[in-house]
Amino acid sequence: MKKSKKYLSLIGGIALTLSLAACGPQDSEGSSGQKASSNKDYDLLVWEDIEKSEGIKDIVAKFEEENDVTVKVVEKPYAQQIEDLRLDGPAGTGPDVLTMAGDQIGTAVTEGLIKELAVDDSTKSIYTESALQSQIVDGKVYGLPKAVETTVLYYNKDLVSEEELPKTLDEWYEYSKQNTSGDKYGFLALFDQIYYAQSVLSGYGGYIFGEDESGAYKPDDIGLNNAGALEGAQYIQKFYKEGLFPAGIIGEQGINVLESLFTEGKAAAIISGPWNVEPFKKAGINYGVVKLPELSNSKNMSAFIGVKSYNVSSYSQDAELAEKLAVYLTNEENSKTRYELTQEVPAVQALADDPAVKESEIAKAVAEQSQFSELTPNIPEMNEVWTPVDAALQTIATGKAEPKDALNQAVETVKGQIEAKHSSN
Repeated sequence: MKKSKKYLSLIGGIALTLSLAACGPQDSEGSSGQKASSNKDYDLLVWEDIEKSEGIKDIVAKFEEENDVTVKVVEKPYAQQIEDLRLDGPAGTGPDVLTMAGDQIGTAVTEGLIKELAVDDSTKSIYTESALQSQIVDGKVYGLPKAVETTVLYYNKDLVSEEELPKTLDEWYEYSKQNTSGDKYGFLALFDQIYYAQSVLSGYGGYIFGEDESGAYKPDDIGLNNAGALEGAQYIQKFYKEGLFPAGIIGEQGINVLESLFTEGKAAAIISGPWNVEPFKKAGINYGVVKLPELSNSKNMSAFIGVKSYNVSSYSQDAELAEKLAVYLTNEENSKTRYELTQEVPAVQALADDPAVKESEIAKAVAEQSQFSELTPNIPEMNEVWTPVDAALQTIATGKAEPKDALNQAVETVKGQIEAKHSSN
């Protein structure tokens, strides 16, 4: 598989998702201690992820006191923040710091939405190598990682004990054949989406983009319809063909159906991510969490390593102060505090050996899975992959197309869109 330097282990230290960005296009006073001239009742606006602001509430309050400034924190779905920044940034109503997914960094840099950070080597050195790498474009740092995540396997301990837990996807397939009846299911996954299906396609040798000798992605080398990807797609297909996955988990509402089946005790195991730790706890599910299973070729299922970061908006009226806040939010002490409140695995290397992190079941699972996982490509061309490949996988899931035809069509579409939209890059 063509992963080279991007195929990095996070076993020594792990991180989860997204970052911060900056406020409107007024002139900055350029001083980290000065309040920017504005008719707003705050100096910095931070866009935080949904239900994650509690993790930085006290940290922000301390920053305000130490710097004699006022910081407003607003929650927004992190994956959509870049879209809102495109409109709100030029309008002067955008954030100074925002949260982003690592695979959005290349696009944000190309569009001029986020600023390069002037952080020194001592600051950069505290983060895990792969987490920081997700924030680097052409050797320049554009964000600071706050958390990392991979998909993992959640299982219901009341339905399948730790001792009986299948260790391979073949075993889960057999378990599902024996335990699927009516509205009861065994193992479930959103394999109609490349974010999840990649764990199988990549495990058999498929890949999204090849890489050159330096580890840089080659957007003209797409391996989503090679022999390995085809083998993986055919493997996925049988879960749908044999009725082991319900039709309801296909398409946009699939994730809601999947999570509901698990929280209602109707699914023994699902593939999901650290974002569901708290929701599953609140639902009262007696669950366990482990790395993903092995495939029939004895390789472990792969996964995307997602990195969440704090980034500074190019429209910030006080970018220096915004950068100071981003550094402050992601330092070792505050990363640990945030982890304790949100359970998002920190991206700070030193915290990998911290008992509070090491003993966490989810942190352990993410660390183990990271050994077999790869960074989500952060080049702009990745934007052209999601929709066509998801559409192809859904035709496979619904039986409307065979894997070979579906994948060939998807790759042709991806290449066409890259040529049309990125050929001048």
